[in-house]
Amino acid sequence: MSEENQTCPKCQSSYAYPDGSLWICPECFHEWTLDNSDNTTQDLNPFMDVNGTPLVDGDSVTLVKDLKLGKDILKSGTKVKNIKLLDQPVNDHDISCKIPGFGSAYLKCSVVKKSK
Repeated sequence: MSEENQTCPKCQSSYAYPDGSLWICPECFHEWTLDNSDNTTQDLNPFMDVNGTPLVDGDSVTLVKDLKLGKDILKSGTKVKNIKLLDQPVNDHDISCKIPGFGSAYLKCSVVKKSK
């Protein structure tokens, strides 16, 4: 396969494009690199918190800024346990979770940091 014309290894989309050394699929947001020695692909974790720490399903996170959701405000420092990362983002939100005292919500990775 030529370096100018790649298909996404995850969803087989033909709309993949290069960005530096990465290839990016605009349909499923999968990112990969080409290894010229054996033409394999390598997964990169697209879910990173505000500090660049990789996130996985089941992690606990803490909000790093106040968020206004409807008429409610979620305060910075609110801890959220057992997050679910979304393969298909909902309105640019990567995380599905339940927030104590609030209920179900979607969050962006850019407003949380991984906690213990």
